[in-house]
Amino acid sequence: MAGPLEGVRVIDVSTILAGPLCCQILGDYGAEVIKIEHPVAGDAMRGHGRSKDGHPLWWKEISRNKRTVGLSLSDPAGAEAFLRLAATADVVVENFRPGTLERWGVGPEELRAVNPGLVLVRVTGFGQEGPYASRAGFGTLAEAMSGFAHLTGEADGPPTLPAFGLADSICGIAASSAVVMALYHRDARGGEGQVIDMNLLLPILTAVGPGPLEFDQLGIVGTRHGNRSTNNAPRNTYRTKDDRWVAVSTSAQQIAERVLRLVGHPEVITEPWFATGAQRVEHVEELDAYVGDWIAEHTRDEVMEAFAAAGAAVAPVYDARDIVEDEHVRATGMIRTVDDPDLGPMAMHDVLFRMSGTPGGIRFTGRGRGADTDTVLIDELGYDPDTVAALRDRRVVG
Repeated sequence: MAGPLEGVRVIDVSTILAGPLCCQILGDYGAEVIKIEHPVAGDAMRGHGRSKDGHPLWWKEISRNKRTVGLSLSDPAGAEAFLRLAATADVVVENFRPGTLERWGVGPEELRAVNPGLVLVRVTGFGQEGPYASRAGFGTLAEAMSGFAHLTGEADGPPTLPAFGLADSICGIAASSAVVMALYHRDARGGEGQVIDMNLLLPILTAVGPGPLEFDQLGIVGTRHGNRSTNNAPRNTYRTKDDRWVAVSTSAQQIAERVLRLVGHPEVITEPWFATGAQRVEHVEELDAYVGDWIAEHTRDEVMEAFAAAGAAVAPVYDARDIVEDEHVRATGMIRTVDDPDLGPMAMHDVLFRMSGTPGGIRFTGRGRGADTDTVLIDELGYDPDTVAALRDRRVVG
């Protein structure tokens, strides 16, 4: 369970979804994470996703390895407590609209005054500056503006958004990397703390690919192609005889040749146009028909066995049940069973990176609202119990 970030303290004052995921990753690898949430309403993340017996399931995962403190930053007494806590921290992650922390008196200047070595991560939709800085920022907007939606879906269908928090997740993973770089700069290079301006748009813009570069240099704007690729063929999802789906990729030339031999059309391999992925795309209808017709005559298990024997690339299209039951996922621990005090054993994603020396791990699941408020304020920050009780009566802490 030892993690490379043991000894690092992170204060998570972010919500849905990029900031909390960033802090989850840091906590998975040993950082001590303290989650700050509203003392009465709790964190909005508690209301996202499905619940069981009144316990929000997503919270159990996204807030794992985090202690919870109820604290109102908009109240001067809460802001003072936050500054005292930040003075003991290495990292603060927040995702309020630009100017909010400054309005509460806990902005970068105040934080730097109490802790010059602090790394402050500011997650917004569009960044701290620029024409869109004050806009509400959600992953859906970034997925639309990044080109993802424009390129996703059938050619004659509408732009398609993902069914999950794609932009937020990419941003959260990127933010965790940025934090580690900032800590390295501070601790290994003798630098100081700094502000990391993260926005939801740029990471997914990068992930979508070189569309802006191609437009700049060639004047080309990409279009939707369904599950097909503009770089190689055949590449698609295909329905099997038993009404399941598989995905086939032929990014490598040898794989493309193996697939066409397998489906009974070795003659096309010698065609001049078969020599490159770009040329195969020009014959995608023909190639898709060959592969699709063969797969339609076989069950999913038969397809998987035949492709494996041929050394060709194929994967089943999984739902959540398939993921949990897959033998490779189970054998490699991609999904871990963790004991939860409220719901007992529960399956959740394992830590993101496999590290041989400092593997990290899941120490505990997401905790109840304010479960650690007294411990942090009284035992660690030295607050008098009567003061904490009075703040609780005023709903400044919870």
